[in-house]
Amino acid sequence: MEFTQLGRTGLKVSRFCLGTMNFGPLTSEEDSFAIMDKALDLGINFFDTANVYGWKTGEGITENIVGRWFAQGRGRREKTIIATKVFGRMGNWPNQSRLSALHIREACEASLKRLQIDHIDLYQMHHIDRLAPWDEIWQAMEVLVQQGKVLYVGSSNFAGWQIAKVQEAAKARHFMGLTSEQSLYSLNDRMIELEVIPACKDYGLGLVLWSPLSGGLLGGALQKIKAGRRTSDDMKKEITKKRPQLQKWEKFCKDIGEQPADVALAWLLANPVVTAPIIGPRTIEQLTGSLRAFKIKLNKDAMKQIDAIWPGPGGEAPEAYAW
Repeated sequence: MEFTQLGRTGLKVSRFCLGTMNFGPLTSEEDSFAIMDKALDLGINFFDTANVYGWKTGEGITENIVGRWFAQGRGRREKTIIATKVFGRMGNWPNQSRLSALHIREACEASLKRLQIDHIDLYQMHHIDRLAPWDEIWQAMEVLVQQGKVLYVGSSNFAGWQIAKVQEAAKARHFMGLTSEQSLYSLNDRMIELEVIPACKDYGLGLVLWSPLSGGLLGGALQKIKAGRRTSDDMKKEITKKRPQLQKWEKFCKDIGEQPADVALAWLLANPVVTAPIIGPRTIEQLTGSLRAFKIKLNKDAMKQIDAIWPGPGGEAPEAYAW
């Protein structure tokens, strides 16, 4: 496994982040335990979860599974950099969601209890809260850091200008602020190249990526349909819409002798700004198979061909749309 620093911090994390969103809804607790054990065996030390995962309001199903895995001991907690999130609705009362100081405090305590740990390594704001002032948010985060309950703070789904705004607010308080941003990014979703990636570079934020295979679209969707694999109605619509690109994409991957999912991950890993794509395996086989991406080295010609199939927004703003 390859390791890198989480942005400008001294923290070393694996270049794959294990996503746990399937744990509970799609993957049994027993299989989830096996996947997490295998991830550590493979050197993956960076795990991502969220208090809302499990998708039953207030239950924190996935965090509870991870907590019971930690409780087995034998160095599981000590080896793992655990990231979780706050923002989503955890109850039906007015202050049981978003980023008020009250909810941040209560959500952190609840996550610590479910995860059966005494601190969260990376506490991420799952979404921007346009109603909460940054003095309130940073004060709440500062208290958690001072208490030793949170080590690093991150964002998720923030725009580039929001990253700049919140970092300047943190700087004014002499607080470290954000250490990472978790964004949607894949060959099929390249909008963050305009401003989020430049903001992360400028402020020294690690970049963690969700849905690196665009929900499976980049993982050989046409091949799977031909093989009779079932897929959702939404995915079928997306495949129909993107069929010409997918045909070129899967032919390109076949021509270089690699699986589409592995090439899509290799393309992300080739970007020096990227800390780690989040892989969300449902099985151990999916987990181990994804490691092939580290062996794929894409030369300039290959990168040019990929850009032709999946064009980005044109680079960084404003040059992408101006001069």
